[in-house]
Amino acid sequence: MRILLFLATNLAVVFVLGIVLSLLGFDQLMAANGVGINTTGMLFFCAIFGFGGSLVSLFISKWMAKRGTGTQIIDQPRNESERWLVDTVAELARDAGIGMPEVGVFPSQVSNAFATGWNRNDALVAVSQGLLQRFSKDEIRAVLAHEIGHVANGDMVTLTMIQGVVNTFVLFFSRVIGHTVDRVVFKNERGFGPGYWIGTIVAQIVLSIFASMIVMWFSRWREFRADAAGARLAGSAAMIGALQRLQAEQGQPQDLPGELTAFGISEQLKEGAAKLLMSHPPLPERIAALQRG
Repeated sequence: MRILLFLATNLAVVFVLGIVLSLLGFDQLMAANGVGINTTGMLFFCAIFGFGGSLVSLFISKWMAKRGTGTQIIDQPRNESERWLVDTVAELARDAGIGMPEVGVFPSQVSNAFATGWNRNDALVAVSQGLLQRFSKDEIRAVLAHEIGHVANGDMVTLTMIQGVVNTFVLFFSRVIGHTVDRVVFKNERGFGPGYWIGTIVAQIVLSIFASMIVMWFSRWREFRADAAGARLAGSAAMIGALQRLQAEQGQPQDLPGELTAFGISEQLKEGAAKLLMSHPPLPERIAALQRG
């Protein structure tokens, strides 16, 4: 239902934008400048591809995560540690009001964890071997609570829909720019000339960077929400302690594939303008937000 509601909302946004462009005479304006394109039709064409890729990624996210990280699902706990892990996830999921996720461990000595899945009642929560070995049970429980918070908040679905929207606009405006360059600058009057392809590719690269900044801004915001959810489920002191332990280990190489970085609990710190492309806020900011309550 959450997916259908977000999809309907975003398609409505695309539909309204198409009407606005039509009422503003955008097609006529483009035609008057030698760029004859059907912007409404192109907008919906771009929406199909923009949302399509994001939705496919969402629906196969668990499968991709298992293959990309080598996560071993705990179907039947083999020892006391695995039993505690499964029982803890079950308790947190029950408290958060979601279905029991699959629980797994992935082979990495870097302290990290992630949650993914297209449905809040059919998710996957996994932790690294390094985190299990070095963190206390209270700290592990807080990390698990943080990931359960992502699932309960529907962050995977929301991030996918936002990615779909920005993908649509990047595809649309890059093609408008490509048509404009082809007709106005290269004076091509028929078909798609080199100006179209050059303009579209360059515009798509530039617009994708700005689009990624928007998506990563939302990703950073949702981390604060997941931290707050983790504090409610596992206790504020435990959540702060877990983040402080992650801060002490900061500098370790990233262990999650690129497509899963936004779903982990931590990532490497970036400097300068690269901070705008960080999926997670700096750990000191997250700790300070929890301390403020």
